[in-house]
Formats: sequence, C-alpha cells, structure tokens
Amino acid sequence: MGAAIGDVLPLALGVAISPIPVIAAILMLLSPKARVTSVGFLLGWVLGIVVAVTVFELLSSLLPEKDADAAQPIAGVVRIVLGALLLWLALRQWRGRPRGDGEPPVPKWMQAIDRITFPRALGLGFLLAAVNPKNLLMAVAAGVALGESGLGAGELVVVIAVYTLLAASTVLVPVVGYLLAARRLSGPLESLRGWLLTENAAIMAVLLLVLGVSMVGKGIGAL
Repeated sequence: MGAAIGDVLPLALGVAISPIPVIAAILMLLSPKARVTSVGFLLGWVLGIVVAVTVFELLSSLLPEKDADAAQPIAGVVRIVLGALLLWLALRQWRGRPRGDGEPPVPKWMQAIDRITFPRALGLGFLLAAVNPKNLLMAVAAGVALGESGLGAGELVVVIAVYTLLAASTVLVPVVGYLLAARRLSGPLESLRGWLLTENAAIMAVLLLVLGVSMVGKGIGAL
C-alpha cells in the first residue's frame, strides 16, 4: 500500500495546485453567499475527485493481469501517452503564462460567482474536478497506478482517501478556515487570489513537465 500511495501522491499534488478551482473557491469566499456556495463547491470538488479516480481504477482492471517478470506493453503505452499529454499541457501552460506586471483578466464565469447558487456551486466543483483536462489526466494516471497495484478493496479505499485529501487540500483549507475565522482571512485570501492569477501558470507548467517526464519514463520501463 505504501508504494501505491507513493505513486499517486505526486498526481494528487498536481490536482491540488491547479489554479482555477482554488481561485474559484476564493472568489466564492469573498462573495455575499460565501458560506453556502463555498461549501457546495467543496463538496462537488471532493466528489469529483473520488468519482474520477475510482472510475479509472475500475477501468484499469480491463488491462491484462500484471506479471512482475514480464513486459507490460499495454500499460507502458498508456503511461507514455499520458506522459506525452502532460508534457503538451506543460507547454501550453508555459506559453500561456501572464506577461508583464499587470494581473491577468478574470474569466467571465468567475465574474458571475457572486450570483451562483448552492446546486450550481456543487456542479461547478464536480466539473472542475472530474472533467477539467489536467485533473482528468491526473485521475487517469492515478487510476492506472491503483489498478496495477494489486491492492484489496480496503487498501484501495485508504489510498483513494489519501489521494483525495491531498488533491482537495487547497480548496478544503481555505473553505474550512473561512468558516472558522471569516474576518481574519478576507485580506489574505484576496492577496492569494491575485498571486495565483499571476504566478500559478508557471508553477503548473513546471509540475506538469516533471510529472510528464516521470510518466514517460515509467512507460518506457514497462515495455
């Protein structure tokens, strides 16, 4: 189980530092309906992470049974493709990083967060966790790793719980912190929002590059 946790932790970190859901959560915490919408968003975010990684773990069981002494061409090709997609996303993130000193514009859907309701916040959190291309690739990679681990059902639940906790932590911490100390966190949250808008594209590019190279390497090793 320890090896499986080690395989999925870097992928969970990739989900955790994705800027869009964190910025969306912060904007909800700064909105008039902060307590309602932020909790809905958090629930949807956690649910989306769990559903995505569980679905791909179940699908990975369709791959031929793993033999430690034999080559694994199918799993190797899957890993190489996933790694190549992560490298492509890293390039897109780097080329799309903000230029200059000004804060990049906020997407229109984020500007409408003040008017969002609990069900829509729940759905938005789920979509960003389970359908967002970057997070979806992380879930696929984590699901394949878990499917190859040979763990029992109870151990899989534990590993998925650890993956989910880390992946959701960057949304979980500010939401829970705001519910406990709303007045103290308003200023720091606004500062964090601005920093994420300007700097996180570069951070995501570097992380995706590292994960992509690692995934391609593991895929080549499995051939």
